[in-house]
Amino acid sequence: MASGNFAFNNPAFQEQRPGLTPPAAQQPGAQTGYAATSHQVTDAAVNAQLEGAFAAPTAASHQTGRMTVEDTVAKTVGLFAILLVTAVIGWVWTLGGAFSPDDVARRSQITIVPWIIGMLGGFVLAMIVSFTSRKKIRPALIFGYAAFEGLFVGGISAYFEFIWPGIVMQATLATLSVVGVTLALFASGKVRASARATKIFMIAMIGYLVFGLLNLVLMMFGAAGTGGAFGLYSNVKIAGIPLGLIIGVLVVIMAAYSLVLDFDQIQQGVRNGAPREFGWLGGFGIMVTVVWLYIEILRMIAILRGNN
Repeated sequence: MASGNFAFNNPAFQEQRPGLTPPAAQQPGAQTGYAATSHQVTDAAVNAQLEGAFAAPTAASHQTGRMTVEDTVAKTVGLFAILLVTAVIGWVWTLGGAFSPDDVARRSQITIVPWIIGMLGGFVLAMIVSFTSRKKIRPALIFGYAAFEGLFVGGISAYFEFIWPGIVMQATLATLSVVGVTLALFASGKVRASARATKIFMIAMIGYLVFGLLNLVLMMFGAAGTGGAFGLYSNVKIAGIPLGLIIGVLVVIMAAYSLVLDFDQIQQGVRNGAPREFGWLGGFGIMVTVVWLYIEILRMIAILRGNN
């Protein structure tokens, strides 16, 4: 069984437990410069490993705690609370100690240090969590990931808000809307993961990752047509529409489907009686996807409002 989230590759998601209702058949199954690329890699990795994370051996008799939707939701909320706290730190740090961008007189007062620290730290921890969760779930590493992601999100949000006032609220509302609609459709049964859709999703993720890396390399070497904040995303136009907007719409759809995969894997884990600790992986997968979605929407709005 293939999936979009590596963190779910633990066998406990697939193993049926005596006395439990058999799970439904599970179907098979990547932001500005480096920031976009790192989240594409992370989301692809996270979405392919969570699939097997729950196939670890059945919990021993003394381990009676099982994964539930309610417990997973609580863990997810806790992780986002950590992210919000460090996002405030990243925001104020980026603005040189000011809370409002209006209090920053010159761009030279702004630092991207928290943005870079958060991006790199989050990427490293995400890779570690994604590829080691099959053997052992380490909540401390997931807490650390949430903290680093907060620095990154707070830092990049403050930077964009200074350039394009109001953009953070716009991106936040759009992100919440996509997440809310996706959750509602999944809960109603109108949207489900399928083998064909997941294959298309994985191919699209790989293609987007390759394009993101190519754009990054061209921007680093100052290639023609890659100036500005977003390179090819904003400078290449198709029928007068920036390429970044066209790709952005497709990426939002991809991120929404990634959320469907996250919800589906959590549902499978609950049905299969996965150990309670795997709820942390469910929250981790959702956080990776939501951050990716937010950053992509942030970039799309910036392109619409003028990337230079």
